Amino acid sequence: MLASALHFMKADIHPKNYRPMIFRDSASGQSFLTKSCAHTNLTAVWEDGKEYPLYLMGISAFTHPFYTGQQKFVDTAGRVDKFQQRLAKTQAAQAAKAEATAKKKK
Repeated sequence: MLASALHFMKADIHPKNYRPMIFRDSASGQSFLTKSCAHTNLTAVWEDGKEYPLYLMGISAFTHPFYTGQQKFVDTAGRVDKFQQRLAKTQAAQAAKAEATAKKKK
């Protein structure tokens, strides 16, 4: 079955530089080794003693709030109420300004 599956794979569509690479979270310093074709000029030594290309990430599952449990849930109902209050104040201020402008013209 495997031989027949390989027969149907398209030739020459995969990147030539697909290789093991270290990804390091810049915020936490934690790393993981996986395969990638990302471009980088940096290298680092992995736990096995071999040197691999290094890709620095700004955020990963190590530091992302969703994965760390630090995610904040937004009270959408409260936000809607605050928006409606601000909208009402703005509309009242605009109406007062229009009324003052109308009185000046008379």
